[in-house]
Amino acid sequence: MNKLLSASLLSVSLLMSSATFAAMPASADEAAAPMSIDKASFVKVVTSSNAFEIESSKLAEQKAKDADVKTFAAQMIKDHTKAGEELKKAAALGDEAPKLSPKHAAMLETLKGASEQDFQPLYIEMQTVAHMEAVTLFATYAKGGDDEAVRTFATETLPKLEMHKAHVMKLVASH
Repeated sequence: MNKLLSASLLSVSLLMSSATFAAMPASADEAAAPMSIDKASFVKVVTSSNAFEIESSKLAEQKAKDADVKTFAAQMIKDHTKAGEELKKAAALGDEAPKLSPKHAAMLETLKGASEQDFQPLYIEMQTVAHMEAVTLFATYAKGGDDEAVRTFATETLPKLEMHKAHVMKLVASH
């Protein structure tokens, strides 16, 4: 009896999972954006995130122990400075300095106060989280953003952010 019940449950669960897979799009590129975000919110988060990436990476150039981490930090400064300039053009922003969100400001202060021993692993961890968040944010805006110029910026910047995410994951694996 237990074998018959188990076989029946297995059949039902396989049938249901097949229906679930059939309803899924072929790839993530074809899926609708999981949520929508307006231009003002996107720009606010991106400018803060960009400023955090640059400032934390400037610290890493000074405080990180390993050459590969310092090389990553230099690349972050270069790429995120460029992205900040491109966002200013796309969103028609002025020349005011980017403002860190309370979250990014607290993260930066934590890095500034980190001991020599704790700095590098903390920097790598923060970069990992920041790039996971950035990839999600940019992918979401690229699919459903409400401003064409900013949506184009998000679409064109996304591959670089995905590359950063892959690079930081290599740092996680090697440190």
